[in-house]
Amino acid sequence: MSDDLIDEALQKEFLNLLHPRQGHFKLESGHHGNLWLDLDRLFLRPEDIRPFIVELAHKISAFEINAVCGPMVGGTLIAEIIATELGLDFFYTERMVYKSSNALYSATYHLPYPLPKMIRGRKVAIVDDVINAGSAVRGTLAELGSFGASPVVVGALLILGETGQKYLAEKGLPFRSIATLPNEIWTPENCPLCASGIPLTQLD
Repeated sequence: MSDDLIDEALQKEFLNLLHPRQGHFKLESGHHGNLWLDLDRLFLRPEDIRPFIVELAHKISAFEINAVCGPMVGGTLIAEIIATELGLDFFYTERMVYKSSNALYSATYHLPYPLPKMIRGRKVAIVDDVINAGSAVRGTLAELGSFGASPVVVGALLILGETGQKYLAEKGLPFRSIATLPNEIWTPENCPLCASGIPLTQLD
């Protein structure tokens, strides 16, 4: 559910900042994939990434929002800049992972005290650095809904593949981004890399 228009020149400029790695990776969602982005590098030089965050802010400003929320860590950094740019309140969620679970989307995201009581009734934009399977956005969306907030748009600098997009479309949530890239992920039992006996890549 998106009528997002991607500026191809801006997209190319942003993609040049990424440092993709190929291999066999287990993602936060529990899916497997052959692409990994070292997202922390994006924030080493804030002046390089700020223009893209400001453009994302302009894209989501068309929606009637009065708060911005981002999941830790990358989403939080982006949410704070967008909130400042638009003069809105800034919220964030923290990740909790249950290590004993191998289920998909086992990570949960929670608003720290006293933010839950402050977000009730707000119309919120959820923003993240990259959406792939959408684990962080799913967790944040569930948390905001449980405290009476109303997420009305989702924004990301980059959207990979279709898994996250399909989920947002099912939820009736519009989404905006600076760049998109095709990408495929698999459940562990359907992973062709596992079937070929390729071990998971260890991240340094």
